[in-house]
Amino acid sequence: MLTAFGVLSLTFMLTMYSLERRSPRFVLAFAGGCALSSVYGFLAGTWPFGVVEIVWALVAMRRYRRRLNG
Repeated sequence: MLTAFGVLSLTFMLTMYSLERRSPRFVLAFAGGCALSSVYGFLAGTWPFGVVEIVWALVAMRRYRRRLNG
């Protein structure tokens, strides 16, 4: 079950990353995918992966805010 969650969250994250240029909503969705991947990392016991993904989520949130504000 955990492996399926990991595969789905990473697939979602990568799909949203590939669509980022189309709309700021995809940047926000990418941030959400990074957060889900972070949860997976912590649940799987690979905390360095979880930490890196939460950092990516924060970076993506910053990019989302910048795109909204022009």
